Amino acid sequence: MNKIINYKRTFSQFIKKQSRPFRAEIEDQVNFICTDPHSGEAKIGDLSGIYIHKFAFNRQQYLIAYSFLEHQHSEEHSLENHLQFEFYKIGTHENFYEDLKNYLRSKR
Repeated sequence: MNKIINYKRTFSQFIKKQSRPFRAEIEDQVNFICTDPHSGEAKIGDLSGIYIHKFAFNRQQYLIAYSFLEHQHSEEHSLENHLQFEFYKIGTHENFYEDLKNYLRSKR
């Protein structure tokens, strides 16, 4: 199964500003999400289709907002599955959901 990972600008900008150990932890969390996409909590309402994965680093809880789509691609004699991930936002709980809603509204 092929995985396509796309970091949105807000996600990438957050990562750039972080220390090397924290960036490594974020990478581990992204890899975990990619191996088990349903591990996050599925949101409803304004955020339907978005999953939230929570993890702790240095006694601080962080949230990762992501979505994924599964595509089936058929070649001549084989059928391949592709998972496409979109990572929208990462941050602490403070104003996380409100900022995420505003971001998603601005992109529609």
